[in-house]
Amino acid sequence: MSKPSNPSPAETRDGPMRIAKAMARAGLCSRREAERWIADGRVSVNGKLLKTPAIEVCAQDKVFVDGKPLPTAEPPQLWRYHKPKGVVTTHSDPEGRPTVFEKMPPEMPRVISVGRLDFNTEGLLLLTNDGALARHMELPANGWVRRYRVRAKGRVTPADLAKLKDGVEIDGVQYGPIEASVDTVQGANSWLSISIREGKNREVRNVLAHLGLTVNRLIRVSFGPFQLLDLAPGAVEAVRRRILVAQLGPKAAEALGFTESQAERKERHARGKAAHGKAASRKDNA
Repeated sequence: MSKPSNPSPAETRDGPMRIAKAMARAGLCSRREAERWIADGRVSVNGKLLKTPAIEVCAQDKVFVDGKPLPTAEPPQLWRYHKPKGVVTTHSDPEGRPTVFEKMPPEMPRVISVGRLDFNTEGLLLLTNDGALARHMELPANGWVRRYRVRAKGRVTPADLAKLKDGVEIDGVQYGPIEASVDTVQGANSWLSISIREGKNREVRNVLAHLGLTVNRLIRVSFGPFQLLDLAPGAVEAVRRRILVAQLGPKAAEALGFTESQAERKERHARGKAAHGKAASRKDNA
């Protein structure tokens, strides 16, 4: 284990890195969550319980989280998932409700979500095995726009929606710029298109309630360049690596560990073929 130090720009995926980053790379959690887990006494390195996240670890260090060895970091991947209504975006729910991660096919590795969709929201949820990638995509500063189709009871004027472009404060919470328009009106309901960049908790519902609308259906149709399209409810589909790299850009892709050796590339392709074979076998036996 290396002594506490500042992160080095020369870090590589396999070289020394901060413990929180290593946990995120392993797909356990985000870096922020890793720091909380360390503060809660859930992480040890080489038999010593950690008290600070300001520690670097390398491949030779023995890292345990909740008494279990830190999983080997897989190459970062991204999946599109069509979240249906009535499941929660968490690994375990104290109320016993069904979770997104219980619905994953058996060949899927352990994944985390890029942001969340609440229990009654449906549509596109991005999943990844890499906490650093999730954090990068969630940050409003990186400009990934979330777009929604919304059905809401009530009426709203274009002038009221136009005011949202400058952001709005509701009950002490400041929401950033929002683009909104009415698409159609059906009886007592209006269908709207909403675009946001921050994705704060229940942001769309709270903002529309502020305008006198009651949301009764909320569908996320895209997150950045990734779209729901015709992905069936409950279906999950991997995003091609080259597409993800192209959307991230070369600088972010390199920082997030998308450079790989020829041997790593061959191993990744072999895993992909094996997973495809298992899925095809289940389909044939169905």
